[in-house]
Amino acid sequence: MIAAYQQRCAARVDAALEDLFAAPRHDLQRLYQAMRYSVVNGGKRVRPLLVYAACEALDGDLDRADGAACAVELIHAYSLVHDDLPAMDDDDLRRGQPTTHIAFDEACAILAGDGLQSLAFEVLADARRNPQDAELRLAMVMGLARAAGPAGMVGGQAIDLASVGRRLDQQALEAMHRHKTGALIEASVQLGALASGRADEHTLRALAQYAQAIGLAFQVQDDILDVESDTATLGKTQGKDQANDKPTYPALLGLDAAKAYALELRDQALHALRLFGDSAEPLRDLARYIVERRS
Repeated sequence: MIAAYQQRCAARVDAALEDLFAAPRHDLQRLYQAMRYSVVNGGKRVRPLLVYAACEALDGDLDRADGAACAVELIHAYSLVHDDLPAMDDDDLRRGQPTTHIAFDEACAILAGDGLQSLAFEVLADARRNPQDAELRLAMVMGLARAAGPAGMVGGQAIDLASVGRRLDQQALEAMHRHKTGALIEASVQLGALASGRADEHTLRALAQYAQAIGLAFQVQDDILDVESDTATLGKTQGKDQANDKPTYPALLGLDAAKAYALELRDQALHALRLFGDSAEPLRDLARYIVERRS
């Protein structure tokens, strides 16, 4: 069931994303090619799926969620481009393809990431793809900015780089990943709910609890796969975290305990949705998928 939903939503957001990469001038073609390459070369589209699923959970119109779905994927893609740079994680492979700085060059990759980040906010502010209410769009822009910036994803990456070679306790490890991975996942759910135009304080609180649980579960499962999977399946270099002496959940808890913790987080996410009806079933399926995926 989740595979069909994932395919349908991925096709929807991919069509919307494709419209964004037409270079306005000939001398910008290479930059736009690098931006497009960084976004459309595969990917699970988990964050856009969460946008659409949260909007559907509140019986919203998906036409008003396309901007948010594009925006979170653009931010995610920009973060991957920059994470892969030699100054960061220094990776050569992403989604089974050469990373952007390998396929183009380092300077072009930096600019492509910058361009994707700016484009995300342009798309999210556009009334044609988002709710008509300007105050609602402003709240969505602010939510994404907080999640993507120094209080969220960027801050998490800074903590991650500073933690190489150090042993973190579970509390510190979770704090890092709630920023680095969880913040954008939480924003995806929040933006989808806001895009519905039907969110209230009660539903936003429940969805935030759901998103916090799956955001952490996503990272735990990533760490597990870095141990158990292989490069071909992952589409990125397997064993990179261990090779770089990064703190991970399997290293801290042990592999079996990390798997049990991922399932516990999944159950917390499902419990947070207990007051929602059948319209939230895609969110439930996504919580299960996050800890069952193999890549």
